[in-house]
Amino acid sequence: MHKLKLLAAAALAAASFSSGALADGPDRVGITVGTLGNPFFVPLVQGMKDAILKANPSAEITVVGADYELAKQSSQIDNFIAAGAKMIMLNAVDQVAIAPAVQRAKAAGIAVGAADVSAAGADVTVMTNNVQAGQIACQYLIDQLKGKGDVVIINGPPISSIQDRVTGCKKAFADAPGINVLSDNQDGKASREGGFAVMQGLLTRFPKIDGVFGANDPTAIGADLAAKQFNRDEMIITGVDGSPDLVAALKSGNTRIVGSASQDPYKMAYRATELTLGILKGEKPAKDTELLDTKLVTKDNVDSYVGWDAQR
Repeated sequence: MHKLKLLAAAALAAASFSSGALADGPDRVGITVGTLGNPFFVPLVQGMKDAILKANPSAEITVVGADYELAKQSSQIDNFIAAGAKMIMLNAVDQVAIAPAVQRAKAAGIAVGAADVSAAGADVTVMTNNVQAGQIACQYLIDQLKGKGDVVIINGPPISSIQDRVTGCKKAFADAPGINVLSDNQDGKASREGGFAVMQGLLTRFPKIDGVFGANDPTAIGADLAAKQFNRDEMIITGVDGSPDLVAALKSGNTRIVGSASQDPYKMAYRATELTLGILKGEKPAKDTELLDTKLVTKDNVDSYVGWDAQR
């Protein structure tokens, strides 16, 4: 009888340990991203969710999009605080102005991780090396134009990823004396519709545009659609993302887009979430920001490119 009791106690302890191991993460997590309308955020959110559920399969996860509105995202963070979230994963719509909301979350004892875009005050950030991404995308334009031509940059919202890409692009153009930048301050809203609208205006203003850099793939695709509408085929276009839509365009051959600096949103988000989960357990990361390198996807290597929609 005594032996049976010991066995039963051991079994109960093992079950408790197993249960604890399965729930090695927060029970409630909030995720807020720039927009749920951009396909980039599908694998980004999935990477976050997979890392959270690996730590705690029963975690309650709330995912919302801020539509690139600061007030909306700040309110979403406040809602997460009120709901008792233990962790917030953030894709900030404004890396500086989001700071007060981040501080409110941290004051409530919530760990805050940022992915794709830096966020002032966040515990940790993992993002693409966006300066590098902009630089290689625009260097490819320069190479294809043989170092000479009139180009435009379609900018975007005031978020670090977009600003860093434009910085990298401008650096590449500045090192090419034969390149003339016609415009670099128009906001394409990081969307296909925004890129289309901005490109329409640029096509009306400038009779010749040799190259276009879109700060992300939706912007580049919108610019391509506008050029088609205007029957303007003198230009080539690059973007940043390596998105499924851009891959399809490259494979179709019916596009002015010639390349995109690729990202891995799933890997980026999973890593950011892993680090944030570690912070909850008192594990301080070696550095508070990690940058992931990017590679150029073109029609020449697109068939071997492992994209966002690859099986994980």
